[in-house]
Amino acid sequence: MRTGWADTERHDLQLAEQAPHAARRRAALSARFPGERLVIPSGNLKVRSNDDTYPFRPYSGYVHMAGDQVRDGALVLEPRADGGHDAYCYQLPRDSRDDDEFWTGAHAELWTGRRRSLAESERVLGLPCRDVRTAAADLAAAFGAPTRIVRGVDPSLEAAVTTDAGRDAELEEALSDLRLVKDAWELGELRKAVDSTVRGFTDVVAELSRAIASSERWIEGTFFRRARLEGNAVGYGSICAAGEHATIMHWTDNDGPVRPGDLLLLDAGVETHSLYTADVTRTLPVSGTFTPLQREIYDAVYEAQEAGIAAVKPGARYRDFHEAAQRHLTARLVEWGFIEGPVDRAYELGLQRRFTMAGTGHMLGLDVHDCAQARTEDYVDGVLEPGMCLTVEPGLYFQADDLTVPEEWRGIGVRIEDDLVVTDDGHENLSAALPRAADEVEAWMARFSG
Repeated sequence: MRTGWADTERHDLQLAEQAPHAARRRAALSARFPGERLVIPSGNLKVRSNDDTYPFRPYSGYVHMAGDQVRDGALVLEPRADGGHDAYCYQLPRDSRDDDEFWTGAHAELWTGRRRSLAESERVLGLPCRDVRTAAADLAAAFGAPTRIVRGVDPSLEAAVTTDAGRDAELEEALSDLRLVKDAWELGELRKAVDSTVRGFTDVVAELSRAIASSERWIEGTFFRRARLEGNAVGYGSICAAGEHATIMHWTDNDGPVRPGDLLLLDAGVETHSLYTADVTRTLPVSGTFTPLQREIYDAVYEAQEAGIAAVKPGARYRDFHEAAQRHLTARLVEWGFIEGPVDRAYELGLQRRFTMAGTGHMLGLDVHDCAQARTEDYVDGVLEPGMCLTVEPGLYFQADDLTVPEEWRGIGVRIEDDLVVTDDGHENLSAALPRAADEVEAWMARFSG
C-alpha cells in the first residue's frame, strides 16, 4: 500500500494573481500594530451532523490578508526590530504515504482530495509556509512581543496564546477597516460576481413556469445552478420569497407556492471562486405584469431607491443614502394614511420602520455584510470614499396580519437592491444590467419568461 506511487509535486505553479494585493494589505495591517505578533487563523471544518461537515468557508480576514482559502491554516505576522513584520503561513502539508495518515481519517487526502504541498503554497502565495501541526506549540513558546489573535475562528490556536480580549477585538476591527475601500483587483472580482448574478436572475425568469408548477425551491435551485457553474456557490442563503413570504426579511425556507398574481422577491448573489459576493434583489410579478396596487407600491420603492442611489458619492456621509430613501418612503406612508404626519416628525420618531423594517444598505465584498466589525466612526458614521462598495436596498413590507392597512395591501412585500461602487465623481451601479423600473421589468420578463 505504501509503495508504487508517482511523485506528483507540481513545479509549474505561478504566483497567484491576488498575491501582490494581499502583500500590500499585510503592509497596511503591519503599520497599525508595530512590535506585535498578529495571528489570523483560516478556521476549521464545522460539523453539520455526526461525521458530516459543512462545506468549508475560510475566515474572510484570512482570505483578504493571505490570498488563500485553506482550512486549518493561519497567517502570522512576526514583528521585526525595525517596526515592520515578517509574514508566514501555517498550513496542512500533504499527507505522507510512508505512514497511515494518507489512508485513514475522514479528512485524509485519499478521501477528500489532494492538497498543495508547503513548497507549492509558497510559490502560489509568495509567503514562507510552515507545518500547521506545530503552530500551537510554536505560538505557545513564542516570546519577545505581545500577541493578538482573531478570536472565535480556531479554538486550538486561541488556546495556545495568552492575549487580551479587548486588544484581540482591535485586530478584528482593523481587518474590517482595511476592507472598507476595495482595490482594483477586488472591484474586478465584484464585477464578475454581479455579472453572474444578473445571468442567474435571467435564468429564474426563464424558468418561472417551472416554479409555478412546483415551488420556491425551483427558483432557489435555478439560481444555485448558475452560482455553482460560474462561481464558488451563493454568497448567502438565497431568499426566494413569493406571495406573503416577500414580507419576511430573511425568508430562506423557500418551500412555498409560486402563484400567478403574486409578487416574487428574489434576493440572491453569486460568490466568485475568490469568495467575493454580489447581493441583488428584484421584485417580480409572477404573471409578468404588476397589478395597479402592486405597481403603486413598487414605484414608491423604486423612487426611494433612486433617491438613495443619487446620494452615493465621495464625500457624502454613509448615512445619507439611507436617510434619503427612508424619508421618501416615510412621505409615501404619510400620503397613504398609514402613519401620522408631518413627514419630518414621523421620520424622527421612526414610524416608517413598521413597514420598512431594516436599514437601506450595507458594505459588500468578501462578506455579504462586509466590514461588519469596522469602527463605527469609519463605517456607519463615516464618509464615502472612492472604492467603497455598498448596496442600496429600500423596501416596503405589509405583513399579512397587519390590521392597520387595508386588506388588499396585506401580504405584499417589495424590495429593490443594487450593488454600487463609489467612484471619483459619483458612483457606478454594478448591477445596472438588471431592469429596475416597473415598465422595464415587465418588458424584460416578457422577453425571457417561460
